[in-house]
Amino acid sequence: MSGPKILETISVQKCFGGTQGVYRHESAETGCAMRFGLFLPPQAERGKVPLLYWLSGLTCTEENFVVKAGVQRVAAELGIAIAVPDTSPRGLGYPGEDDAYDFGSGAGFYVDATEAPWHHGYRMYSYVTKELPALIGEKFPVDPARVGIFGHSMGGHGALTIALKNPASYKSLSAFSPIVSPMRCPWGEKALTGYLGADRATWRDYDATALIEARGWQGPPILVDQGDADPFLERELKPELLREACAAKGVSLDLRMREGYDHSYFFIASFIEDHLRFHAKYL
Repeated sequence: MSGPKILETISVQKCFGGTQGVYRHESAETGCAMRFGLFLPPQAERGKVPLLYWLSGLTCTEENFVVKAGVQRVAAELGIAIAVPDTSPRGLGYPGEDDAYDFGSGAGFYVDATEAPWHHGYRMYSYVTKELPALIGEKFPVDPARVGIFGHSMGGHGALTIALKNPASYKSLSAFSPIVSPMRCPWGEKALTGYLGADRATWRDYDATALIEARGWQGPPILVDQGDADPFLERELKPELLREACAAKGVSLDLRMREGYDHSYFFIASFIEDHLRFHAKYL
C-alpha cells in the first residue's frame, strides 16, 4: 500500500484568522521525508474549502512561497487553502545530486524520472498528483472537487503540464514566468536528458506547448504573468511559444507582460492577489 500514514507537524502559526502550517511525512514516491506548507483559511473551521497547489521554482523549498509571496491575507478573505510542496526529494545520496542548482536537489522538474538512479526517488509528478493530494485530503478539510494549480518558473512548467494532463482534477490554472517548453531551453534540456534519457519523444509528455498541441485545454483561460525585465526571458522561458501553441489550438490564454518586472518574489508578490482572485472565480 502506497501513501503515508503519519504526518508530523513542524510548525503552525495563526495567520489572518487561519493557520499557516509546515508538515513532514515519509513519502513512498520519493523514498524520503518530504515537507510541505499548507495555509488553511478561517472558513476551514466550518467545513471543506477549495485548495490551490503552488509549485515553486529552481532551488526553492516550501518556505520561499510561504514567507515571501504574501498570499495568506487574500487567501483568508477568499476562503482558499494553499498547499506548497517541496521541489524535489532531499538527501537520497545519488552521485551528483547536489552539484548544480538546475538538476538534482531543488530541481525535480515535476517529472517521474525513468533514468537510473533518479527513477527510484525523483517522482515529483506522482508525488504532486497522487500522494500529496491523498494525504492532504485525509488529514485536512479541503474539497477534492475544487482544486486549482499555479506555480513559478520550473513550478510554472509543473503547473501547466500537470493540469494539461489531468484536466478533470484541476478547475483552474495559472503561472508566473513559466518554463513553457523545456524541450527548447537549456534548463529543460539538461533536466529532461538527465531524468528521462536522450529520446526527445519522451520529453513531450512534460512540455506544455507539446501537450497543448496534442490535447488542447477545455478549462477556463490560462493566466500567465511574465516580467519583461526577467533575465531568463529569452533564453529559458520563451512565453511566445506558449502563445503560439494556444493560438493554434484555440486555447484561451491571458498572457500579461509586466513592464519592468523581473523573476523574483517581488514580482510574484506584486500580482499574487490577481491570481488568487482569478482562481476563486472557478473554485
